[in-house]
Amino acid sequence: MTTAAPETVTTADPAPRRRISARVRILLWLLVVMAVALTAVAATTRSILLRDVDHRITRLLAQEASEFANFEEQGFDPETGRRFTEPDRLLRVFLERQYADADEELIGLVRRAGREPAKLVQPREIPTERPLRSDAAARRAIFASKEPTGTLRRPAGEIRWAKVDVARHGGSPHGDGPDAAFVVAFHPERERDKADQVFRILLAISGVALLMTTGIGWAVAGRILKPVRVVRTAAAQLTEQDLTRRIPVQGRDDIAALADTFNGMLDRLERAFAAQRDFVDDAGHELRTPITIVRGHLELMGDDPAEREETVRLVTDELDRMSRIVEDLLLLAKAERPDFVTPEPVQLAELTADVFVKARTLGERRWELGEVADREIQVDPQRITQAMVQLAQNAVQHTTHGQTIRIGSRAAGRSIELYVADSGPGVQPQDAQVIFERFRRGTARRGTRTTGAGLGLSIVRAIAEGHRGRVRLHDTEGGGATFVLEIENTEKNTTKNEKSTAKITEKNGAGS
Repeated sequence: MTTAAPETVTTADPAPRRRISARVRILLWLLVVMAVALTAVAATTRSILLRDVDHRITRLLAQEASEFANFEEQGFDPETGRRFTEPDRLLRVFLERQYADADEELIGLVRRAGREPAKLVQPREIPTERPLRSDAAARRAIFASKEPTGTLRRPAGEIRWAKVDVARHGGSPHGDGPDAAFVVAFHPERERDKADQVFRILLAISGVALLMTTGIGWAVAGRILKPVRVVRTAAAQLTEQDLTRRIPVQGRDDIAALADTFNGMLDRLERAFAAQRDFVDDAGHELRTPITIVRGHLELMGDDPAEREETVRLVTDELDRMSRIVEDLLLLAKAERPDFVTPEPVQLAELTADVFVKARTLGERRWELGEVADREIQVDPQRITQAMVQLAQNAVQHTTHGQTIRIGSRAAGRSIELYVADSGPGVQPQDAQVIFERFRRGTARRGTRTTGAGLGLSIVRAIAEGHRGRVRLHDTEGGGATFVLEIENTEKNTTKNEKSTAKITEKNGAGS
């Protein structure tokens, strides 16, 4: 019995979501906002127009009813010169003297015994599908209504009406309704159609405005976002080998500021990549030399014990040098971190004295403790000591037995300066700008061989910059070089510290 191999079900990768550009999103939002706003304006305008129509019809009905009521009370029959006694005569005379609006009907209704109310109307055309004078059922409903005004809704069209009952003049006092009534009716369809027509016109104008806004918004959004597209294109074309592209900056708006900021970032990236390439090249060169030496000695090492001992000594020396280079490189890499220095309140006098005590063990020189500033400063004492000892080591390498090296500190306005001055050959002007770079050494060297990799002064500069300061170089009076570590001090000056002064005096006496 054989079993079928299980089928392998493969599912296609989901299609990547299509991105909508910022230009389209801006345009869509603009159109949505404008469409809502224009629709709201059109709807509000229609509502206002319809309200005005209703108010005008109400005023017209009230005015016509009031005029008839006044005529009934104060009018005289032109044939007899007396007050009206017959309702139909009253209604006929009043209707002959009135001029109704186009959509308005003035009708007189007179009750006849056992029959429909007789109607008295003005002989003119009414621009409606079915006027009230042709609708007996509507007339009966209005004549029988006990309300003075109302709205009659019918399939042929709505009617707004007002009614004035004619007072009884000799009629039966036991009748169940008025003997006659004056009715004014208004057909609001045409007035409302005018409001609807204005609404449709506004919608058409809004549509045209949206089309114009679409074209204008598309062009304006494209012009505004053009630098953004240039930034995106430039970012997509950037490689480690080509960081030379820049974005043209036009105008002074936020987009121009973005382009300017992007160009500044590219400048920093270009410098960083260049420095990284130089650093890697120099580090590779410095590490390649001891590796070559170690490999050569190991390949040539023979069986002679003395030769083996010498080879081991040389190999160990080169490995120690490689270890120092790696440690210096790690220290410089750490200098980019925010926790490279941890400042704390330190007495400058004590710090200067401690540096002097540690530095004078570096070599047989004439060590001198110069001026000492007595104030409290905010620095990382370990890093400052490391930098000063490195400067002292550099001074030892450039001086000989018996020459003077002076260490001190002083206040310079709001800054403090710690310095190391030697009486060696000094630094050539062409070297002053490069000796603080990594793996760079000056050309003015004595015949004595130094084992440094050119990272010491780079470490000093990194420590100074970590304290938001700098390191300066100038000539020493009488010959030599003076390295100054300048750091801005934000702490207030302190009073004389007797303990620090006594300690400095004791260490200075022991050093001399």
